[in-house]
Amino acid sequence: MSKTVLVSSASHFNQLLSTSKIVVTDFYADWCGPCKAIAPIYEQLSAQLSRPQKITFTKVDTERQKEVAQTYNITSLPTFMIFKHQRVVSTIRGADPRKLSEVVKKLAAEADSEGSGGFGDSSSSADAGWFGTSLPKGYEDVTDQVDVRGLDLLNSDSNFGTARTLFDSSKPSALANGKGEASSGQSEKTKDWVETDTDEQLMLFIPFQSTLKVHTLHITSVTPKDTESEADDTPMRPKTIQLYTNRAHVLGFEEAEDIPPTQAITLQPQDWDSTTATAKIELRYVKFQNVSSLVLFVLDGDGDGERVRIDRLRIVGEKGSLRELGKLEKIGDEAGE
Repeated sequence: MSKTVLVSSASHFNQLLSTSKIVVTDFYADWCGPCKAIAPIYEQLSAQLSRPQKITFTKVDTERQKEVAQTYNITSLPTFMIFKHQRVVSTIRGADPRKLSEVVKKLAAEADSEGSGGFGDSSSSADAGWFGTSLPKGYEDVTDQVDVRGLDLLNSDSNFGTARTLFDSSKPSALANGKGEASSGQSEKTKDWVETDTDEQLMLFIPFQSTLKVHTLHITSVTPKDTESEADDTPMRPKTIQLYTNRAHVLGFEEAEDIPPTQAITLQPQDWDSTTATAKIELRYVKFQNVSSLVLFVLDGDGDGERVRIDRLRIVGEKGSLRELGKLEKIGDEAGE
């Protein structure tokens, strides 16, 4: 009997993602020749590597489960996606049995070697993603829905990271040395955080690939612990933040002052985790439904300095309405098939 699970609905798929540490998914269609060709190899991998609540193999019929296909922007068949703790860590487009086998077996070996305790929590694994604080029950990390091509960041120091740096899935490098500073030999250009430039204010425009319901923001800010630094040169953590939803573009600083925010937040020292330097900001959920973009405006920092620093941003919530599914095309067919 096949161990592969045929996905029957979007909620069924979400349930599988939440109950299995690794989920391997075959997006296919009955009319797709390459899908049929690789199906026996996929079944063989499923029979060999399936583990209850650890590794689950699934199949999604893109003709019947269009909502699931739209969620993950499936435009080519077959497409294989591997999820680890509900996050996409690998995508394989086309009927490539060798690549599929290599990726799946590697993840299966990691799952077996790491065991049931602390699976996916290793900070050295970029694929697993790093979290500075726990996810609220019933919600998922939707940071992968950020359209990084449309990010816009105002008043950032060019000697540090870019807007994309904020959404990197890796653990901030500054947490490794515990000083909030670059590792030895790390240049200004490779510092993986953002600092403000002329003053403590920062404006960030975050467009999304699909409409979201945003529940929580995780903000990581690793400040230096060198007490001998002068106040003006020591970056601060954000204190006052204003959020605006569904703006078409980044706001100017003066423009933002004239527009009522969707929510204003004042962070207190106790809001920051002492180990991960991360604050969990729970939003007024009813005001953050059907969100296609966010503008995050940092008004000031938590001290007397002139610079504010942010290392990472995570967005937690639910995926809502999605972009239209593009035309599906087969990969791997010979001409004329």
